[in-house]
Amino acid sequence: MKHSSAGPIYAYEPWTITEHTLDTDQNLRDETIFAVANGYIGMRANFEEGYYGPLGTSLRGTYINGFYESAPIVYGEETYGSAHDRETMLNVADAQIIRIWLEDEPVHMFQGTLFAYWRQLDMRKGTVTRTIQWRSLEGREVEITFERMASLDDPHLLLLRCTVKPMNFDGKIRFESEIDGNVVNQSSSGDPRSGSSFSGPVLTTLEMRENKTYMGIAQRTRVTGFHVTCAAEHKFSGGDYELETDSSSGRVEKRFTVSAQAGEQFTLEKYVVYHASEEPNIGDLWKEGIRQLDEAWERGYESYAIVQEGILDEFWMSADIAIEGDEALQQGLRFSAYHMFQSVGRDGRTNMAAKGLTGEGYEGHYFWDTEMYVLPFFLYTEPEIARKLLDYRHYILPEAREWAAKLNFKGALFPWRTISGKETSAYFPAGTAQIHINADIAHAIKIYNEAVDDPDYKYGDGLEILIETSRFFADYGSFIPGRGFCINGVTGPDEYTALVNNNAYTNVMVQDQFEYTVKLMEEMKDMHEGRCEELCDRLQVSDAEIGSWRKMAEEMFIYREQGMIGQDDTFLHKAPWNFADTPKDKYPLLLHYHPMDIYRHQVLKQADLVLAFHLHPDRFTRAEKARAYIYYEGLTTHDSSLSACVHSMVASELGYLDQAYEFFMETARLDLDDTHGNVKDGIHAAAMAGSRLAILNGFAGMKQDEDKLSFRPVIPDQWERYAFSLKWKGRRLHINISADSTTYRVLEGDPVKIEHFGVEAELEEELTLPNRILGGVLFDLDGVITDTAELHYQAWKELADELNIPFDREYNEKLKGVDRMASLKLILKNGDREFSQDELVKLADQKNERYKELLETLTPDALLPGVRKLLKALRRDGILVALASASRNAPTVLDRLGVTDLFDYVADAGAVALQKPDAEIFLNAAEGLGVHPLRCIGIEDAEAGVLAIHRAGMPAVGIGTEETLPDADHHVATPADLTPALLREWMEEFPKRELKG
Repeated sequence: MKHSSAGPIYAYEPWTITEHTLDTDQNLRDETIFAVANGYIGMRANFEEGYYGPLGTSLRGTYINGFYESAPIVYGEETYGSAHDRETMLNVADAQIIRIWLEDEPVHMFQGTLFAYWRQLDMRKGTVTRTIQWRSLEGREVEITFERMASLDDPHLLLLRCTVKPMNFDGKIRFESEIDGNVVNQSSSGDPRSGSSFSGPVLTTLEMRENKTYMGIAQRTRVTGFHVTCAAEHKFSGGDYELETDSSSGRVEKRFTVSAQAGEQFTLEKYVVYHASEEPNIGDLWKEGIRQLDEAWERGYESYAIVQEGILDEFWMSADIAIEGDEALQQGLRFSAYHMFQSVGRDGRTNMAAKGLTGEGYEGHYFWDTEMYVLPFFLYTEPEIARKLLDYRHYILPEAREWAAKLNFKGALFPWRTISGKETSAYFPAGTAQIHINADIAHAIKIYNEAVDDPDYKYGDGLEILIETSRFFADYGSFIPGRGFCINGVTGPDEYTALVNNNAYTNVMVQDQFEYTVKLMEEMKDMHEGRCEELCDRLQVSDAEIGSWRKMAEEMFIYREQGMIGQDDTFLHKAPWNFADTPKDKYPLLLHYHPMDIYRHQVLKQADLVLAFHLHPDRFTRAEKARAYIYYEGLTTHDSSLSACVHSMVASELGYLDQAYEFFMETARLDLDDTHGNVKDGIHAAAMAGSRLAILNGFAGMKQDEDKLSFRPVIPDQWERYAFSLKWKGRRLHINISADSTTYRVLEGDPVKIEHFGVEAELEEELTLPNRILGGVLFDLDGVITDTAELHYQAWKELADELNIPFDREYNEKLKGVDRMASLKLILKNGDREFSQDELVKLADQKNERYKELLETLTPDALLPGVRKLLKALRRDGILVALASASRNAPTVLDRLGVTDLFDYVADAGAVALQKPDAEIFLNAAEGLGVHPLRCIGIEDAEAGVLAIHRAGMPAVGIGTEETLPDADHHVATPADLTPALLREWMEEFPKRELKG
């Protein structure tokens, strides 16, 4: 037996997860990895025969979705409106137990000799199989195979099968099958992500039953009053057996004893059903359980196994993502999708816990993870499940109304963390204050309505939620003179920044919610007038109220400063966190630093404003997104598993493929590789869902509106191709993406409108469109089109001499690619005088006027060699051309050079917020051409310009050498060395775009 800290290595198999070694140091993790579940019930991968390894390296657990116990939250200083009770998903009766005895020797892997071990999760079959070959202390050798599944056909049913084959002895073999009701929950270790503080038994045994091979136990929670029954039936094959029953307080056991000879094989099938209810009628629970067990006994294990595989076949038709070129990733994606499918609630009364049904992390609570990550996963794979997740929110709407009223607000406020629908967050700055939960649910309703034709929901339960949550935001926010509609005293997704004013993510989400709610109300008036009147009467919605939401949306305040969007009103004015002196073992920060320390710094736990970029990309300019992504990512610890996939998606959109791939890989195998070190507490459901979103919404660039799907596919250098299917508006589509092209197919349903890199097309059956094509070439001016640097130098030199400031040609090199005012400030650094802002403006204007005088000397002869020829060749080939220069005199220069008619667009340097190395001037040029930035290439002679091109998500061609422009993707000595064919070739190579600064 191996004892190591490295953990087992799962071979990179496409459809299975396999371990060949028992590693006690990683057993808690493996109990999560190999767990089985079906949305109603989940069972950790505990050993049927028992675990006797080191203390604290195993957690036996079986969980029912929505089954919880409650206890008062104890506050040292309780404030008005604090959450009153905690809720914890309970560990229920343990029915995994199947012990094996060889004569008088118990079989377990921690005594005797384990000479073969193998365990495998099969993601196509939906089963976990474990085989051991073991030698007892007295030399008896046996091979045992354990199999299990949580039925996807019957949510109440778990099936176990144990096959025993004696290898070198004859004698008695005893199977002991038990239900043990004396279970406890994991106690918290001080990590808020781990389990609860419940200790000791929390279930009271009410009744035990047994009859022949049947046994069962009924129990009750002490506070919430839930009743639960666990019952089991058995089928034995391979020979005659003697049956005994043993029961004691809270446990019941069946013993099957056979006389065996070497080489014979004996199998015990164990069918287990769980039923839980808030109603006290245990008789109905027993009755339904017996009915299901009778059916299971008749059908047998294999019958359910066939159905299980069929259900998964149907799931994989829409959920599978095929990757060529990365076996580890392929396995990770399927593993994540499989756990998503087996963990999600499907009844409209339960949801998806942050850890699924595989562990006790976060006490089994439901968070915003569902609406932001889980629901989008199912929206395009199993839209019926997405609807059920929304139904859960409507189911707990009464509690959301009560919670808002308790806090003295109108409408409804959904809880930050809950099971029952009541708020259970004891620390309100990082919990209840995250009122964006309302807008997150609203966003989920919106994308569901866009993807599924479901008018009953759209104008029914969905609209009711939108109305009530809009009422809350309208009451919570305020109109502030000089600003507009503000939402103060909130916490955004970044839990390292709490209780701020105007969190940009929250405000943008609420703005969209207001607009969408008003839109649906207007639609409903036009299309369903009678139904609209009924809804308005029932909820007392007036035209004035609807009008107020419209006004709030129009005047929503978003903090902006010098071209940068503030995460909130004050974030940009805080001191940055000292990352350089923070040891690696001090992450995550929340476990090592007090909130007072964290909250006062510029540091993020996870994506915040960047998440808004993903959800509402069209509400921001591409330049704003590029600028803020670079800034905020540099301040983000990614201590939350929810963060990496969001950064991957936004990096993909912006063309930062190196970062997109790096963040994606962190998400895709987060649990299999246990990169956060807490898989022992259960899976990371949101991150698992996020790995699929990072493919569809990230690399494939998928977006939707009410009548079409849009794509902007890119592919990492590490892959040869990737393909996926999805469901949308009653259709099933298949998308296959390679380096050169994307093929769209309709597998089921009617033709559909798609958009590929901004170009609309009608997809009837199959359509192949190119990916890596060169659509636009963006030129810098000085040093690329002409060399006006000498004229700039002369103008600056005259000004510097007038001010008695030293300035020469060597110092002039620092001004390359820098705008006028920044250049002036660089020159003035060499002087000893301070200038006012008005004086600076006058000096800059003086230089510019002299420069314009010098421009009068410019002639077409000043055009650099080969430029005119290149511009004409690009035009002949249908490639658009733009100028992206920091000079506000660029149009005049082009006119003097006689090439104005060869440019399709000239970016206005005066219209951009920031100059190079900011990306805006190049993004402005691409937008002016009407060409997607990822289909443009930039040409520059300055390092600041090369960096600006990369920040725009484009490959950069440097006019110079690798020594002068080390970060350019390609180099030429002069523009004369360039041709359209060469530029196309470089575009098709899709160079890496690393970001600096």
